[in-house]
Amino acid sequence: MASDLLTQGRFAVVGNPIGHSLSPRIHAAFAQQTGRQIDYRAERVETDDFEEWVSTFFETGGRGLNITLPFKTRAFDVADTVSDRASLAGAANFLSRNAEGHIHADNTDGKGLLTDITANAGWSLEGARILLLGAGGAAKGVIPSLLAAGPACLDIANRTPERAEALATEWAAHAIPVSGGGYSGTAGALWDVIINGTSTGLSDEMPALPGEMVLAEGCCCYDMAYGKGPTPFMRWAAEQGAAETRDGLGMLVEQAAESFYLWLDDYPDTEPVIADLRRL
Repeated sequence: MASDLLTQGRFAVVGNPIGHSLSPRIHAAFAQQTGRQIDYRAERVETDDFEEWVSTFFETGGRGLNITLPFKTRAFDVADTVSDRASLAGAANFLSRNAEGHIHADNTDGKGLLTDITANAGWSLEGARILLLGAGGAAKGVIPSLLAAGPACLDIANRTPERAEALATEWAAHAIPVSGGGYSGTAGALWDVIINGTSTGLSDEMPALPGEMVLAEGCCCYDMAYGKGPTPFMRWAAEQGAAETRDGLGMLVEQAAESFYLWLDDYPDTEPVIADLRRL
């Protein structure tokens, strides 16, 4: 358990947009579980103000931040020190400040995604042909965990092919083949797992995938976005015959639990929190 010094603190999730965020509700539930009293808010920050806002937050006593779109790669850059998993991802969704006043970056997204896919949903990634849609901070943050699960291959597809190709090149030395390209190149292969790591779900849209895409028998489709009902990507996947679809609500809760633990040295029970949010 953490010391009494850590039972109080000011935390926030930072993004733009941010009004949809469930993170304050999630961390309030964690705090209640563990007997903590924390101030956790959702903060909308203008795109040009991010670095200055983060600096001011910590200089005025803030303890920790979660970072969401579009700031995950910039959160990595603003840190003085970074964890191994943040370094591998090249993006951060977690910031804290140590006793020396240094800002530390970590990435809990990959663990959150993997826990929700394997433990909560019961899908296996070992030996799977995985297609990851998107090449931004959200996608970058989960690649290390996906590769650690032992898939047969990982293909990255993005609206701008060059970004996907550049991201794949960063993993060229990995034992598991990683490739990248545009959406049009996804039409000629079978996929066991497709993960949407783009922000299209936030605007009720989906990636411009080719009509001739083929899903392997038993293919599972995961959208890192979440909403009150199935996302456009989930509806598309169901129309294509996906065996199962799932949104990113569980990932959100699981990555939040890892963040809560890193800040306060208490690991909350995620199952009742996910169940509560599903009833909203």
